Amino acid sequence: MSEPSLDTADPCRPVVGFTPPDITCHHDVEWDGLHVESIRITRHERFDYEFQAPAHLLIAAERAERRDGETLVEGLPRSTLREFSGRLSFVPAGHRFYGWQEPRILTQVTYFYIDPRNPLFDGELRLAATRFKPRLFFFDQDLWATTRKLKAEAENWESAQRSHVNALSIVLSHELVRLNDGASLAPSPVRGGLAGWQQKRVAEYVEEHVAHDISLATLAELARLSPFHFARAFRQSFGMPPHRYHTSRRMERAKTLLASPSLSVTEIGREVGFSETSSFSRVFRKATGSTPSAYRRALD
Repeated sequence: MSEPSLDTADPCRPVVGFTPPDITCHHDVEWDGLHVESIRITRHERFDYEFQAPAHLLIAAERAERRDGETLVEGLPRSTLREFSGRLSFVPAGHRFYGWQEPRILTQVTYFYIDPRNPLFDGELRLAATRFKPRLFFFDQDLWATTRKLKAEAENWESAQRSHVNALSIVLSHELVRLNDGASLAPSPVRGGLAGWQQKRVAEYVEEHVAHDISLATLAELARLSPFHFARAFRQSFGMPPHRYHTSRRMERAKTLLASPSLSVTEIGREVGFSETSSFSRVFRKATGSTPSAYRRALD
């Protein structure tokens, strides 16, 4: 098999287009049917973006907050969500994806372009024949974990094993089919726990407000339960109390941000809701067994 391509100047390869074109810094790797592109916005000014191609586009937004803007995916209502770090979006082949934003922080995203006609994807799963639904600013733990592994392989492409990358790519396609079939949107409720729609609503709210204080009463209201019954049902469904779940999501967001050298530990602590660096470091160490600085050094 050939080595992964790093030629980012190929005009025939469909990628998300930016205006102005020099506002991004990007890195590309291409494997069998999968093209991974890491994008970093370099200036705090308005930019526009657009994409439409016969490839599926999966977007993993590591850092994304805007003062203003809107995002549109053909087939969905437009979104003006301002904070979507740690969110995923999926644009099926042929659908138009476009929008604009004025960034509050320098955006960092990874694009996964998936060729559904490639034999790797159009075998048993028949990706080319599947009618995928578009999704905008959602979260799925398993899919997010797979994108992190593929991004790590792309960043270390010289030592990446093609067989491992192909295996991860197949896992990615299985996760997308699972999502499209609605498996993650309507899980079987745990006896005595939250219904599927309640779990989804609460989890999405926590992701959207992960850096803010969230009261038990607010979450209970989303689930249309009393705080007492909500707390008990939440523990049954998620395996931990709401406060601990919120903290765990903060720490996962912090891990993502620590992979970017452009932010200091103090800034990352503030991004995930800690006004004091010492408090952030204490909670992070309790959750991971490592300080934020040591965790960042281990990534390097």
